[in-house]
Amino acid sequence: MPISVTNKNGQSLLHIEGDMTIYTAADMKNELMAHMAQPCEREIDLSEVSEMDSAGLQILILAKREAEKHGTNLRLTGHSRAVLDVLDMCNLAPYFGDPVVLSCNEKKG
Repeated sequence: MPISVTNKNGQSLLHIEGDMTIYTAADMKNELMAHMAQPCEREIDLSEVSEMDSAGLQILILAKREAEKHGTNLRLTGHSRAVLDVLDMCNLAPYFGDPVVLSCNEKKG
């Protein structure tokens, strides 16, 4: 569940790879929350998330709340099929307010 971070022009791009499940939730929460305390705009790229459950969804909700608490924006991009399935099942895509666009690979699958 590696999270890579790129900072550019006062904005952070966080790229998450692997599973966002109960098995990775504690480590992911700690790492992600460390980035939420920084006063900058954030984008989380979810295109490489291979599996997601309700624990992963809770982490995204927490990240959004933390960003709002610090007065910054958080955008979710590159929604993988695993992420879309959970957002659809819980009807939470509107909560995040980001356009959901499938990658070319997802459209074929």
